[in-house]
Amino acid sequence: MVADYKTNGPVTLTEEQILDLHQKLRDMRHDVNGRLANIVAAAELMRLRPDQSPAERLKLLLDQPHQAAESISEFSRAFESVLRLMRR
Repeated sequence: MVADYKTNGPVTLTEEQILDLHQKLRDMRHDVNGRLANIVAAAELMRLRPDQSPAERLKLLLDQPHQAAESISEFSRAFESVLRLMRR
């Protein structure tokens, strides 16, 4: 929540810092989209080929949310660090 964070005052970012944050955001978005595509693909394969053992696909499905959440957390930590955001 916004109220849970504070800064030590105004924050000025260099163009390089802004571009770095933008790249991290793009990387996170790409990673999360890839994980969602993996979930859809595995589910579709399970639907189309119910005769195959779903164990590996199920493992893939179960790993994706955790990995996507980790990608989002990594970006959040970088964002908070660059903007010098601190929890109250």
